[in-house]
Amino acid sequence: MNAPLRRAGVVILVLFGLLFANLNWVQAYKADDYRTSDYNRRVVVAQYERPRGVIEAGGVALAENKATDDTLKYLRVYPKKEVYAPVLGYRPVSLGAVGIENSENDFLSGESDKLFADRVKDMFTGNNTGGGNVLLTLNAAAQQTAWKEMTNNERGVEKGAAIAIDPRTGAIQAMVSMPSFDPNPLASHDEKAAAQAYDKLNKDKDQPLLNRATQATLPPGSVMKVIISAAALSNGYETGTEIQAGSEYRESGAVIRNSVDEVCPGSQVTLKEALTESCNTGFARLGVKLGRDKVIESAKSFGFGDDKLAVGNLEGGGLPVAASQTGTIANPDGSPDKGALAQSSLGQRDVRMTPLEGAMIAATVANDGKQMRPYLVQKQLSPELRTIYNASPKTLRTPISGTVASDLKDMMISVVQNGTGRNARISGFDVGGKTGTAQNAVGADPHGWFIGFAFNEKGEAVSAVCVMLENVPGGHASAEAARIAGKIMKAAAGRGGD
Repeated sequence: MNAPLRRAGVVILVLFGLLFANLNWVQAYKADDYRTSDYNRRVVVAQYERPRGVIEAGGVALAENKATDDTLKYLRVYPKKEVYAPVLGYRPVSLGAVGIENSENDFLSGESDKLFADRVKDMFTGNNTGGGNVLLTLNAAAQQTAWKEMTNNERGVEKGAAIAIDPRTGAIQAMVSMPSFDPNPLASHDEKAAAQAYDKLNKDKDQPLLNRATQATLPPGSVMKVIISAAALSNGYETGTEIQAGSEYRESGAVIRNSVDEVCPGSQVTLKEALTESCNTGFARLGVKLGRDKVIESAKSFGFGDDKLAVGNLEGGGLPVAASQTGTIANPDGSPDKGALAQSSLGQRDVRMTPLEGAMIAATVANDGKQMRPYLVQKQLSPELRTIYNASPKTLRTPISGTVASDLKDMMISVVQNGTGRNARISGFDVGGKTGTAQNAVGADPHGWFIGFAFNEKGEAVSAVCVMLENVPGGHASAEAARIAGKIMKAAAGRGGD
């Protein structure tokens, strides 16, 4: 055999070897990826052979199925449309699901190992049992009230979020983000129409696909004063301890003034009075006196900086939660920037917070200093409604002692009874909270915040809430947030939203 033929033979053998290796790679390592790929049409058709499990809350179906006559036997439908969309997400035909539809996909589709016995049974009976069902923690009355009050707010605000939590368990009672979207067109079997619907929503400058309750990070304004108060109480201060205040405070180029001249004009004010009146100068001075490390440490203890949290199933997975941040509060050389610290102590400068974090702060105070891990999935049920999973509440962290929590509770109740949070009052309940008005851009209206909690006549913490309204016109931005929060907590407690 001459040299050219020999070389050609070697090349052919090498190519056959590579082809053989690739074939084995595909069969041994990539088979599952290709089999389950959203682009595998046979897989798509197979997924619609059995009805997807129902998602419900309080006995109300939020995501269910409708039989069709086309190739895909079942159409996913969302009866409540925009009201629950940021939580549920949607399940499109040829792309990945989002929201609870995504995090609970294996169970809803029937492919979970938890439903293995049901699949085996189907092999013998010839049935095509549907996927498992998921029961959410959402309180239908609280959710409807939150949606109604947010979308019909008295200031004409078009963007914001509201979230309510059971402080004792971490169960999410309500989660609303506005503007929202109708997930039904996105689940259409007409894939071209679904793609067009998604493209329109994705290009909308108001970001209706963004779940603001878990993903929006905005300056919280005076809500931050709860964290500064916690730092002070954890470091030797008492509710009656007097702190420096005054009508104006200058620190390293930062000029701090109170919202109106009538707020803590004197040189001294007690810690409780400072929170009740929302004294800017008092808390700016207090933050600087405590020091950068204690302020950052206090925020971190409540969950700031946590970029691993997801809200869904306590066994893992769920809606991703953006990390709240304080910023470094540092000069270029790394030393503490006292001017930035003064502003950060008021929830300005680089401080950013999600509405979920705000609700978790209020819930921690109401729950004697223990912060429960928030969750949305209460139960997983088999197609025959056999309980497969039932959530068992878990403590996420303990930011403050019971004594500090008791003092903060007393201070926050004073805010609602005597101070800036009066709009959140509920007859027959002990309500505490903190308002926040956050400047965000030159010439833009401020954001309005309220975090709070409610105790019933039995002394039980029944709800903790955060309401955030973006760019509120007309002054007193937090007043409307407080009003809405009171309505939500009342509904969560079973007393209606009116």
